[in-house]
Amino acid sequence: MPALADRLGRVRQRVRRHAARTLAGLLLTLGAALQAGGWLHLDTVARMDTFIAGLRMRIEPAELDPRIVIVDIDDRSLTEVGRFPWSRDVMARLVTQLTRHHGAAAVGFDIAFPEPDNSSGYGVLQGLARNELRDVPGLAAQLARLRPRLDYDGQLAAALAGQPVVLGYATGSTQAKGVLPRPAFTEEALNGRTLHAYRAPGYEANIARLQAAARGAGIYSVVPDADGVVRQAPLLQRIGNGYYPALSLATVAAALDARAIAPLWEGTVETLSAAGRAAGGLDAIALFHPQGSIRIPVGEGLATTVQFRGTGGPRGGAFRYVSAADVLRGAVPAGVLEGAIVLVGTTAAGLNDLRATPVSAVYPGVEVHANLIRSILDGSFKARPDYAPAAELLQVLALGVLLSFALAVLAPAPSIVLALGAALAAGWLNVHLYAIHDMALDLSMALLLVLALFILNLAWGYFFEVRRGRALVARFGEYVAPELVAEMAEDPRRYGMEGESRELTVLFADVRGFTTISEGLAPQALREYINRYLTAMSADIRDSHRGTLDKYIGDAVMAFWGAPVPFADHARRGVATALAMQATAARLNAEFIERGWPPLAIGIGLNSGTMHVGDMGSSIRRAYTVMGDAVNLGARLEGLTRIYGVGICAGAATRAAAPQFAWRELDLVRVKGKQEPVAIHEPVAPLDGIDGSVQAELADWHEALALVRAQRWDDAGARLAGLCARFPERALYTLYASRVARYRQHPPGPDWDGVTTFDSK
Repeated sequence: MPALADRLGRVRQRVRRHAARTLAGLLLTLGAALQAGGWLHLDTVARMDTFIAGLRMRIEPAELDPRIVIVDIDDRSLTEVGRFPWSRDVMARLVTQLTRHHGAAAVGFDIAFPEPDNSSGYGVLQGLARNELRDVPGLAAQLARLRPRLDYDGQLAAALAGQPVVLGYATGSTQAKGVLPRPAFTEEALNGRTLHAYRAPGYEANIARLQAAARGAGIYSVVPDADGVVRQAPLLQRIGNGYYPALSLATVAAALDARAIAPLWEGTVETLSAAGRAAGGLDAIALFHPQGSIRIPVGEGLATTVQFRGTGGPRGGAFRYVSAADVLRGAVPAGVLEGAIVLVGTTAAGLNDLRATPVSAVYPGVEVHANLIRSILDGSFKARPDYAPAAELLQVLALGVLLSFALAVLAPAPSIVLALGAALAAGWLNVHLYAIHDMALDLSMALLLVLALFILNLAWGYFFEVRRGRALVARFGEYVAPELVAEMAEDPRRYGMEGESRELTVLFADVRGFTTISEGLAPQALREYINRYLTAMSADIRDSHRGTLDKYIGDAVMAFWGAPVPFADHARRGVATALAMQATAARLNAEFIERGWPPLAIGIGLNSGTMHVGDMGSSIRRAYTVMGDAVNLGARLEGLTRIYGVGICAGAATRAAAPQFAWRELDLVRVKGKQEPVAIHEPVAPLDGIDGSVQAELADWHEALALVRAQRWDDAGARLAGLCARFPERALYTLYASRVARYRQHPPGPDWDGVTTFDSK
């Protein structure tokens, strides 16, 4: 339970630390939610959505659809047949080839015939026969016999009669020209219902003879968006009190021999005749044919989104193109047009039937209708569902809340991965719903929110946390090695100066006889002496084993290992550093003696244990340091080096935590301020760096120490005498020899615990 409470406390602390950044992210999420829910409208977001919609269309494969063929009045056709518009006798031959010869299921003309064709000259001949040539015998009768051959409109009307041919016509003009076909339904048939359709001010339809002969007619006019790009097309337009189908819808109706085009109302599948009983608004447009019906979802203005496939044109990959010249010459392979829905249009640049679309800036207008026909046949429409705003709002809220909390606590690298992953996931879901379920949902607000939250946290991290981290690292640079500073700079949030308790190793180093040294040197020489010494010791601490330099106390040096960067082997690092410092002191000693300076000798105390570490001090001055009983013991151990004549004195905890070294036990002591005795040791060298003679010496010494503690004074004295003779420089052996001599005269008694007590620091 304490561990759980501690963990929860750390979580609460972390949340409070990032509360401001998280709140800023949630405010961004709120703004994005207002846009996604329709309470705000930003043109930039709308433009991005239209751009993304175009990208979605481009990524879908353009598979060739053999059901729809485009007979193209291309540049080659114009070269072979002549300039356009062609005479109606040529168009009659084209219709006959497509219907009677090739057996097309339906033919839709992306072309209108609003005026009579007088290109045969028959009218001129009639005028001459009535005037200048009226006296020519038999001329009138001959003209009457020639009339069928020269009546090109009549030839086209005869070709259209009884065939599934749909003529095209335009809306948008202010005049009413030509004859309209029969409407799909009228305003009166709605029984009081209201359809919001594009209301055409006028039209330019076909002449009466041709319209009467054709199966029907369809509107080929499309209205581009404000930027000039065609994205939607109305399937029905209102002219007067009638609703008239688009060319695509009328052509499919002719191909399927449809009996009706009618609106479907929400909550019913009844046809137009029961519209008055339907409860709800418009749900879709239905095409009823002998085999069933096709439901066509429509949006505002009875329009549907055009699902553009391919890049358009003969090489676009979505539809087969056949040159009109080949049809007229009978050069189209058998089976290509049989049973197909044929659209007659043009890609010739001079005929001005090229449109700007999301997939291409130059897209044949006839393919707009071809794509609509394909969608109608497949019953597949990329539509924006009624619940789209709610779905987009939910997506924005989910992404915003998740990223607001997550990005606030993550480091830069994981933040990049998370933000990129969130954007890719949102994009994948959007494309998946579009390709598989025909759902056209907006995506830009979600992507913009991900980008905004990422930039917010990146900027926040730089201006607040990174700068604060740099200041923290710069301050730690006074204490630790440069490579540790670089490591801390990678993730400064992991490190702090707040107080905490840790297992650390502390080191105290002091110059022996510094008072005498200072008295024997001039001030300038003393300054250079102590500077050379402190610089060398500091380099050993910071650079060799990545210690933290705590402070200088006169000639003394204090350092520790395990903070701010934690090391599991802090004791090993401390011992290795102490040995390196003694080696450096020996090198400096030789240099100083050569310069005539006093000799240099240092004592080092080492201890490991639980210490309080952090930024401590007063409001005037603070320092990153360690405190605690383990620290005090380390300082006491440095003082004992003089008594035992050793360069390094370490506590039992350090000895236990650094088994990589050979150790010489010194004593059991009770220092001032401590009631419990502690074992003290001297590190000799790394285990892999000692030879047999050193091992033998240590073995002899530890046997002698055991004899002392067993109060076998004679045996202990003899063993110590041998050690003193072999190693006269070891003050430790001489110290114990004198102790044994004293104990012989004044035995400590049977209750002696072998502990040496020190009453002074």
